[in-house]
Amino acid sequence: MSKYKERVLEQLAEVVGCCSPLAREPLSGPQAVELSRVFKAMGDPVRLRLLSLIASHAGGEACVCDLTDVFDLTGPTISHHLKVLREAGLITGQRRGTWIYYRVQPELLARLSDVLVSGDAETPAPAAVGLPVVSA
Repeated sequence: MSKYKERVLEQLAEVVGCCSPLAREPLSGPQAVELSRVFKAMGDPVRLRLLSLIASHAGGEACVCDLTDVFDLTGPTISHHLKVLREAGLITGQRRGTWIYYRVQPELLARLSDVLVSGDAETPAPAAVGLPVVSA
């Protein structure tokens, strides 16, 4: 390597070195595969809204009967979206009589958050980054 390239790289390292990395550590191959499956499940607007509705529901769980009226979709379509969220590990369901009550998995949401938050940055509130707060 030429002396010029070495000096440029040293200067670049000084400039870049002042900034903290955007991630705490790089993802391994298996971690990337697992997380991409979860992010894909959340990549649909209906599923993302369902997840938000369940997470923000009183008591931390929501009856499927409370979720179906929010959307202009058929029951089987809502069931399909809930199944995708459940298979991704984002929610769990518990049957009580004729209804199923859904609850988010906070451990998995915390893992997703760890991937998205930089190493030393504080997490801004959704409204602070321009994300709308979804309500039922």
